[in-house]
Amino acid sequence: MTIRTQTAAPQDDTALKPALADRQMSMIAIGGVIGAGLFVGSGSVIRSAGPAALVSYAASGLLVVLVMRMLAELSVTTPATGSFAAYASRELGSWAGLAIGWMYAYSWSVTVGVEAVVGGGLVHKLLPDVPGWSAALLFMVVLTGANLVAVRAYGESEFWFALVKVVAIVLFIVLGVLAIAGLMPGVDAPGTANLLDHGGFAPHGWYAVVPAALVVMFALNGAEVVTIAAGEAVRPAEAVRKAVRSTVTRILIFYIGSVAVIVTLLPHDSASVTSSPYAAVLDTLGIPHAGTAMDVIVLVAVLSCLNSGIYTSSRMMFALAANGEAPRFLGRTNRQGVPVAGVLLASIAGFVTVCANYFVSTTAVFDFLVNSSGSVIVLLYLTIAVTQLRARARADREGFVPTVRMWGHPYLSWLVVVLLGAMLIFLATHSDTRRSLTLTLAVAVIAVLAGVLRQSRR
Repeated sequence: MTIRTQTAAPQDDTALKPALADRQMSMIAIGGVIGAGLFVGSGSVIRSAGPAALVSYAASGLLVVLVMRMLAELSVTTPATGSFAAYASRELGSWAGLAIGWMYAYSWSVTVGVEAVVGGGLVHKLLPDVPGWSAALLFMVVLTGANLVAVRAYGESEFWFALVKVVAIVLFIVLGVLAIAGLMPGVDAPGTANLLDHGGFAPHGWYAVVPAALVVMFALNGAEVVTIAAGEAVRPAEAVRKAVRSTVTRILIFYIGSVAVIVTLLPHDSASVTSSPYAAVLDTLGIPHAGTAMDVIVLVAVLSCLNSGIYTSSRMMFALAANGEAPRFLGRTNRQGVPVAGVLLASIAGFVTVCANYFVSTTAVFDFLVNSSGSVIVLLYLTIAVTQLRARARADREGFVPTVRMWGHPYLSWLVVVLLGAMLIFLATHSDTRRSLTLTLAVAVIAVLAGVLRQSRR
């Protein structure tokens, strides 16, 4: 057996400073999983699938865990800024890395704009005298500034954002478990009434679990951010290894645990479930100002997503530039190791969206941006799966044994590919998702053509 040391070439991360500590990397990993989609999107999932939403969360969570394990096999051996895009370039060709890298950067840039406006709207709801656009502009200025200062500033702000989310969910689950056990004063134990009554555990049939699982998977978007940040971690390989190992625990506790509390304490057909399920549960338990508290927590989740969007998009563009797949100026850093041009470019979408939100109606623009980036996560996961299959085949030929390996390879790896392919077919055959998939695929075609053209010229 030959021993091989993999390098991240042609990626060169020496211009970035390894400044993210273990505690920051841990919270970045947690914050990537806990997004605003958990607090807001879970209501629509529960309403459409009933208590069987637990199955949707479990199925989607398992798929994300498998993809993260595949990405861990790639990342632990060669931690690199750009992560999966760098690996796709190495295993599939430069065209693949360019395409998925730019689509991913585009998707996060769109997220920055959307989250800025959503955050401004939440502030206006909490403080009616504050215009939503001004709050959104303030968020953009502050978080763009933090990302321009140093990567440590991003890591520290994300640490506290994630900590607030973790504490909130843990408290929610603890209160819920006490209520379910009949230990909350003035609250009767619900038993299995909400789980089995109101039409049964799967009131809309088991098929309803499938589209609900798709919504859940999109809500889990962000688990891969920690592998992007690994290029600037003090101990990159260890950080990625710990993050991936704890993905199962995080999904079990934060998603399945909190949703189990909701469906046990509230009827799935309650109007309050759709609007704000977490606040509705807290109201049921007699917690004062529950709605306001949840609005603040959702705002924190939105700011965390906005912060991560600026960071992740800028680092992906930096990695693409280092690999010759983006303009060179995006690969330049200042003395603090910050790719200033990438941060500013990633932030432009937010500033433009905020300005447009003030001057004109942005409904049409919003719809296009959101829909054209809505299915990128499926294409991303498919790229990671195919890349892992190619990388493992090459490693086997060379006699190299990765320190972290995909479980049940190649069977589980191919199962992931089949499931993601089936997901694309489902999105294409349903009217609610067809337009989003079509626009995303149109963007993908442009990105692939650009990648093929660049590769052929080289």
